[in-house]
Amino acid sequence: MSNFRTRSILLVNPWIHDFSAYDLWMKPLGLLYLGSLLRSRGFEVFLLDCVGFDSLPVTFTQDLPAPKKRDFGRGHFFKEVIPKPPALKNIPRRFRRYGLPPPAVKNYLTGLPRPGLILVTSLMTYWYSGVAETIDFLKRNIPGPPIFLGGIYATLCPEHAQTHAGADRVLAGPWNVEKERVIAETLDGRVRWEEKRFEEWPYPVFDLYPRLDYVCLLTRRGCPFACTYCASSKLAKGIEARSPESVVREIEHWSLKFGVRDFAFYDDALLLEANTYLKPILREVIQERYRCNFHTPNAIHISMIDGEMAELLFRANFKTIRLGLETTDAAAQSDTGGKVDNPEFLEAVKNLKKAGYGGNEIGAYLLAGLPGQTAEEVAASVALVREAGATPFLVEYSPIPGTPLFEKAKKFSPFDLENEPLFHNNSLLPCRWEKFTTADFTRLKQRPPRSCLP
Repeated sequence: MSNFRTRSILLVNPWIHDFSAYDLWMKPLGLLYLGSLLRSRGFEVFLLDCVGFDSLPVTFTQDLPAPKKRDFGRGHFFKEVIPKPPALKNIPRRFRRYGLPPPAVKNYLTGLPRPGLILVTSLMTYWYSGVAETIDFLKRNIPGPPIFLGGIYATLCPEHAQTHAGADRVLAGPWNVEKERVIAETLDGRVRWEEKRFEEWPYPVFDLYPRLDYVCLLTRRGCPFACTYCASSKLAKGIEARSPESVVREIEHWSLKFGVRDFAFYDDALLLEANTYLKPILREVIQERYRCNFHTPNAIHISMIDGEMAELLFRANFKTIRLGLETTDAAAQSDTGGKVDNPEFLEAVKNLKKAGYGGNEIGAYLLAGLPGQTAEEVAASVALVREAGATPFLVEYSPIPGTPLFEKAKKFSPFDLENEPLFHNNSLLPCRWEKFTTADFTRLKQRPPRSCLP
């Protein structure tokens, strides 16, 4: 490690520890935005993405077998089997580290300036063991600079993070100017840190990646909906949107200057106020004829897909359409937030197919393993989606601390959800019970029903 630089900051996306993980346009967008804000204040910013194979120059990965890539930038992560944490010792599955092997990461770090501060982000609460391994690795290989931890796990489980992650400081809560000031003043007490509106934020530091298969876009912070299984309201306060013009200019920036062809929208409410927001964006994208593909892995709101919206999505080259249906059971729809009903879903699919999409291109997310949910309810939801001519995507429910559904989840779960975030892992089917077992889920996943149940 070369000389210490007090105004140098290392951004770190930690390793993932899990039974399975897949790159569905997964980049640490919040961390990359933070890097852009810090760089705009005159700080020197470096990136260590432990997960991304494309995050290191090829000289550090040329002797490794490259993970398989699919279309549109999606693909597998490099992975290695590691010992299971004691809490998961009885789970009969292999546990892995997803991301670059530690020797490659160590070699990369030796060529970087010694930072004055290390900022580590976090995503899923049940990935915290990967966060802890990363922080321990950093302390052993870059001794000296303080390590701050932020992100989703740090926000939803702050006490647990303070005890188990190993960071010198945990920055919990939605990102705001006070946290930015804490970071800046740690390095330079003279910095004047005035808050910038989201519209004024510089582009995230995707340029720190040597190779860019895709870029993630965020047009709006926050979400107006109150789904009982979702923690969006705890991760962002209020709603703040960029102008449609600034979004188009960002697409143009990454497309023309960096050759990026695939863009994934990270918005929680991409279609909100679409007539004055997304529709103008799509019209300009169509007019400019950008040679790009767009994707909606976070799902889009079904009730807002009218005929015009469906046509614009198709003409703008949205290749991955994911609809947030969650369940077709009317009572469950009401209990989980009431943001959609079945007639709206059927109308949305009809509009998308009329615009030119095939059924295999229209995916509907369905939650499986909700507290008290039965296998019959999930089977009926799968059947309705298939009869509508769309493709069902079963997603195991993950209990999220602080959400209204979390208390109910604790009553149905055989695991200690309150004290052990590892048990939030959706692949465990944390709320399984006698009327919805892992065998039921496997059966539905492998052989989804083709017609609605009576």
